[in-house]
Amino acid sequence: MVITMKSVALYNLGCKVNSYELDVIQQILQENGYKIVPFDEKADIYIVNTCTVTNIADRKSRQMLHRAKKINPEAVVVAAGCYVQAGNLEDAAVDLVIGNRQKQNLVPILEEYLDSRDKLIEKVKSACHGEFDNRVASVNQVDSIYQGGSVYSENIALTKTAAHTRAYIKIQDGCNQFCSYCIIPFVRGRVKSRGMREILAEAEGLVRNGYREIVLTGIHISSYGLDFDTSEAYTHDRLAGLHRSCKHGPHGHQYNGSEAYMEKAGLLDLMEKLHEIPELNRIRLGSLEPRIITPEFAGRVAKLDKVCPHFHLSLQSGCDDTLERMNRHYTTAEYFQKITLLREAYAGSRPAFTTDIIVGFPGETEAEFEKTKYFLRKISFSEMHVFKYSQRDGTKAAAMKEQIAEECKKQRSEELIALNRIMKREYRESFKGKEVQVLLEESKEIGGSRYFVGHTGEYVKAALKAGDGSGNMGDLSLKGELREGLVKGFLTPDILLI
Repeated sequence: MVITMKSVALYNLGCKVNSYELDVIQQILQENGYKIVPFDEKADIYIVNTCTVTNIADRKSRQMLHRAKKINPEAVVVAAGCYVQAGNLEDAAVDLVIGNRQKQNLVPILEEYLDSRDKLIEKVKSACHGEFDNRVASVNQVDSIYQGGSVYSENIALTKTAAHTRAYIKIQDGCNQFCSYCIIPFVRGRVKSRGMREILAEAEGLVRNGYREIVLTGIHISSYGLDFDTSEAYTHDRLAGLHRSCKHGPHGHQYNGSEAYMEKAGLLDLMEKLHEIPELNRIRLGSLEPRIITPEFAGRVAKLDKVCPHFHLSLQSGCDDTLERMNRHYTTAEYFQKITLLREAYAGSRPAFTTDIIVGFPGETEAEFEKTKYFLRKISFSEMHVFKYSQRDGTKAAAMKEQIAEECKKQRSEELIALNRIMKREYRESFKGKEVQVLLEESKEIGGSRYFVGHTGEYVKAALKAGDGSGNMGDLSLKGELREGLVKGFLTPDILLI
């Protein structure tokens, strides 16, 4: 069916995975002749990629859906993603809902809807091979997105994003952890890993389009490969034997490893294959589960010079009692050991350690909070993301007794934000007089002068002044280039000057 050019406005809520998926949706829409317009403009279709991580996220999702309908009451408003997946969405502002497992089918579903709204349910069921139930497919069912046994494929490959230097690749979906405060395993399902060849092909395509840094993202990337067929052992020793054979990548690049290896390896093996892509300069990891850090992991990753020395190890609390109530699967002693392993593997350098912290979790006493503060200082993070605990209906934590008052959460949050400022400054000061490598991303005017600003491998912002022996200093001339230089000091409190 041919659709006349229709305008579509997109809005994303939530995590990096949601952002990646909306980039894919935009790409698919453009490939099918749709015109993308800003969300605040009048459009024929509005698509809101929703989030449900907290009750507040639910409310924001509803607000954006209602805003879309208010901008153009005649438009088709599509609600997609986790908020939809959490339950039946009955809202007069919403015309069509798309679950997480149907995002890749958005265009045919949308076109069926536009073709005949009255016959939506029956036609969409047919288009989705009978697996479409109330317009939201179950995240746990085995459906048409599975190809070739246990290998998970979304039939997607992102080729470009709004950014010009860094691109995200989703390597897996779902989570098996079931932390007591988190709804995500219920709306994203169990761990499902994409095939390595599919990921490598996507990375190669992005590199050909000028992207120099790839960020591996997912709901729980530490679990990458754990859902592959375990009937074949894929220990490091076995994989070492498989390395002796040789296969070619989808676009001609030669990768070491057998077909079995390419589809049954884990996160480390994926990183090692990405490392072989010639024009790729950087590989950055998303959030990691602390338990993935072993002596082998630390040793192997430290040998990959393209992997950024930046590790986001989710902590959530620095108190063992709180961690137990959260159903986190490690202690503070174990967490400290993981940090130590990485620091020893990167001896002589300054790897960055970032984390997430939740304050005011149910039952968190003042003594528990003080333990958290002490532990955070002991680790000395380069940066922390501090969140006040927010109840999410449907989780165990929401029903726990001893919910913490909002004023107390606010006070504790402010204390940790202040501590974060101190540790963040200390970490950045450690770079003074040291040489850093910066991937330049954009041109900015700061204090009346023009600078090119980017990030170091440690994800610290740094700037190079225009005209410092850089040749042509047009706004786009240095975008995507790697530059090295000594850190002279601070351009702003958050930006190093080289």
